[in-house]
Order: sequence, then C-alpha cells, then structure tokens
Amino acid sequence: MTILGVSPDAPAKNAKFQAKQAFPYRLLSDTEQQLAGAYGIWGEKSFMGKTYMGLERSTWLVDGAGVVQEVWRNVKVKGHVDAVLLAAQDLA
Repeated sequence: MTILGVSPDAPAKNAKFQAKQAFPYRLLSDTEQQLAGAYGIWGEKSFMGKTYMGLERSTWLVDGAGVVQEVWRNVKVKGHVDAVLLAAQDLA
C-alpha cells in the first residue's frame, strides 16, 4: 500500500510541516492546483466573513489499477484515519 498526501503548499513548506508533525508519508506539492482542480476539490471557501480560494480536505482511496474505490469529502480528523485504513485493508 502506498500513501501519499497532496498539498497546495510549496515543497519547502511541506517539508517543514512533515518535520514538525513527524508526518511519515510522502507529501506532494500541487502549487498550481492541477491535481486539486482535476479532482474538483479546489474552490471558493469562506472563514470568518472572508472569501478565498482553497482546498477541500478530502481523501481518495485508489486501488492498484488506478481506479477510485472510495471518496471522503470535507474530512474531519476524528476517526477518519481508522475509516480509511479499514477500507484500504478491504482492498487487499
């Protein structure tokens, strides 16, 4: 199983995040939002009355043949990792 993270941040910022959080997976930079745009997760967001462009936090489970098997959108951290790992184990 291969686990990848994708962030719109620059590689240097991602490296800093990985070091600080002890993030054990490869973290790709999508600074031009090409991947996020292709998956439909880059768009207008709002927070505290301000509107900005941003990433919808989501997880995509893709099998070895490149077929999307499951999608979690607007992810909340609590319990999410367990749900994804369980679904990934079911693919094996």
